[in-house]
Amino acid sequence: MKTIYCTNCGEAITEDTKFCPSCGKKTNNNQKENLEEPKNSSFNPNTSSSNIFLEINNKITLQNSESKIVKRSWYAAGFFLLIIIVAFMDLDALPIHPAIVMISIFFFIISIVIGYMFKSREKKLQTLINGENLVAEWTLTKEQKKSYVNYLFKQESGKNLIILFSIGLIAIVVFGIFILVIDEGKLFMFLVLIGLILFLASFAYGMPFYYKIRNTKGDGKILIGAKYAYINGYFHNWDFPLSGLKKIKIIEDPFYGIYLVYYYTDRTLKHSEELYIPANNTIDLPKLITTLKNLN
Repeated sequence: MKTIYCTNCGEAITEDTKFCPSCGKKTNNNQKENLEEPKNSSFNPNTSSSNIFLEINNKITLQNSESKIVKRSWYAAGFFLLIIIVAFMDLDALPIHPAIVMISIFFFIISIVIGYMFKSREKKLQTLINGENLVAEWTLTKEQKKSYVNYLFKQESGKNLIILFSIGLIAIVVFGIFILVIDEGKLFMFLVLIGLILFLASFAYGMPFYYKIRNTKGDGKILIGAKYAYINGYFHNWDFPLSGLKKIKIIEDPFYGIYLVYYYTDRTLKHSEELYIPANNTIDLPKLITTLKNLN
């Protein structure tokens, strides 16, 4: 029995097979006996035929959002390195103050660290884009994206107001005590208090609008991996030591989708991050959740 290959997905089949067991396409039994595997096929002979994402992976044209940060870090590192080199050359035409040199050294080191950190994230996100670690992928509709953006805006606004009132109350108590105790400078202390509250309020009310604009401009793409998630322009990963998937379930409110919680540990101990991921009705979420639990 001669072996031929499906012209649609590249699956190896026998010549008397009428339908491909991998993609279901009707086979052409008139193919030549020495037909070789299609050169342009994305089929990987080492990959299981149950991999249903081969065709989807080839259609993902998402740009790696982490690449911009990496490039900017390298450019910044090069700029500060140039300042350092010119300073040590001690050119009379370009005198550089020692304080600027110290600042340049500091920002050069910071730029290098940020560059290497996001280079790692860039590689991880690329494994989702090229399909290497991709488990599921879909695109949000305009209505889904609008609902998602509005929900995040409300959540961010509520959290920021709680923080604003908490810090504001502490500031009022501390500054109030000083204003009552000291004999001079009461007006100055009061003005500092007002300035501090206005500064905090500008962030508390302004940042939610900033993120709403950014989320509105997002690409609406959802890429889910075993330990990665790309949601409307933002990349999340929980593949670090002492980190992992904490909870995942299907939600119906505020929209149909996935509620995912992952944790990570840093020098300030353990933290959790909550993700609300909208999903299309065509996505088999129970099967997806089962797959993610098995992979974690």
